[in-house]
This record gives sequence, C-alpha cells and structure tokens, in this order.
Amino acid sequence: MQTWQTTRFNIDLSRPRVMGIVNVTPDSFSDGGRHANTTAALHHAQRLVEEGAHILDIGGESTRPGAPAVPAQEEWARIEGVLRGAMGWGVPLSVDTCKAEVMQRALDLGADIINDVQALGAPGALDAVARHPSCGVCVMHMKGSPATMQDAPGYDDVLDEVRDFLGERLQALVTAGIGPDRITLDPGIGFGKTPEHNLALLRRQKELLKLGRPLLLGWSRKSTLGEVTGRSVDQRLAASLAAALGAVSQGASIVRVHDVAQTSDALRVWEAAGLLD
Repeated sequence: MQTWQTTRFNIDLSRPRVMGIVNVTPDSFSDGGRHANTTAALHHAQRLVEEGAHILDIGGESTRPGAPAVPAQEEWARIEGVLRGAMGWGVPLSVDTCKAEVMQRALDLGADIINDVQALGAPGALDAVARHPSCGVCVMHMKGSPATMQDAPGYDDVLDEVRDFLGERLQALVTAGIGPDRITLDPGIGFGKTPEHNLALLRRQKELLKLGRPLLLGWSRKSTLGEVTGRSVDQRLAASLAAALGAVSQGASIVRVHDVAQTSDALRVWEAAGLLD
C-alpha cells in the first residue's frame, strides 16, 4: 500500500499525503461559496499547492447534510474551467463527483482521480471508471444521501458495517477490472453518522486496514468537531489538526483538508520527531 496509481501519477504513500479541498460551489458548509467561480477557485487552488497540497480535490456539488442535488451539466460547468486551468500544474487532480457523466468528462480531460461519496454506486459510474486504464478512485461509505443522511442514522456496529460495505465495493471494483493499486477507501466521516459513530471510527480506524487498501480520511471542519469543542465552522482549525493527526496515527495515508499549510506543518513536526514511522 505504498503507492496509489492514478492517471498521470503513481502517488507515493510512504508518508502521509495532503489533499486540498477546492469547492466550486455556492453552498459549501465550510467556505460559504467564496470560491464559487473559476477565477476564485483557481486562485485558491494555486494557494493550496503553494502551501504544500500533494493532491487537489475539485468539487462542483455540495455534499453537506441536506444539500440538494445539482444537474450534471451545471456541476460540470462549475468545475470544467478549474480542471482545465490546473491541468498543467504537475499536481494530481481529483474530481469529487458521483455522476457518471461528470466522471467521464473529467477523465476525458485528463483528471487523475475520481472521488465518489456514493462509492461508484450511481448508474454508469462503475463503468465510467472501469473503462479508464489507470485513473485512481476513492470510494466512500455513506448511509443514505446528502439530503437524508443525518436523519437519525443508526448502526449495530458502525465499524463492522462500514468495513463490510467498503469490502463489498472493493470487490465490485476489482471484479469490474479496476486494479487494487488504483483504489483507496474512505469511511465517510460525517456521512450518515452521529458524532459518536465518527469518533468510534477514529478509535478503531486501524481495523479498516485489514481490507488491504490505503485509507483517505476527511475530518476537516466537520460538525462532530463542533460538537466536541463547541466551536463554529470557522473556528475548528485546532480540532481539525488534532483529528487529521489522529487519523494519520491510525493508519490514514491521505487526509483531505481545507487548511493545507497548517496540516502540512503539523505533519512535518510529527515526521521530524519520528512519529510517522
């Protein structure tokens, strides 16, 4: 699990990698739509690369709790210019989408990774990725949909259910011809889970490594951190750093974050102290 094969890059995972979030949406929970046009999004993305982002994750549809669905054409219109503009920067580009049409257009343009909160479960999604010879993919666990996922989610054992789901999707992808070296797994912090579920996943995260694939974790600014600290979304930096370091200590290979510079600094300190070995 030392590398992640993607369209243009074989990403070295021998040390943790930082995925910087580029939300090209007017209704993001974390940034209030500050990067909702191509020019603003590209400036933001460039800053994230300068701050140390190893991967950029570009999304044109909010997946916050209660978020409405966006038509594929509108989603693509939001992200196309950003994807084209960043293609020559020498950094892997991930597209955060669950729609087969958007996936296909992004891959045709040269995107490196498809990051899907629905684990390639939508019609045509698995086929779109399987037809590509080398793109990377991240499949995530979510209970329900963004519109309904926080309506009293329940589990007998959250770790067991998440692990079983990710294992089943991993097998489905491999059966479809997607090489295991192209796949990472995300337990879906905050997607159809209470704060107690999310914290239980963090405590037991290493058990997911038994699936044999790298883990990608997204704790940045999540509502669970607000529940724990009492902080609003714009005051969750310290909590986000603590969660990111906790995820890495529990075996995460990639952390998906808003605050790239601060996360990179925290990881450098851990690396200097030998805590990443």
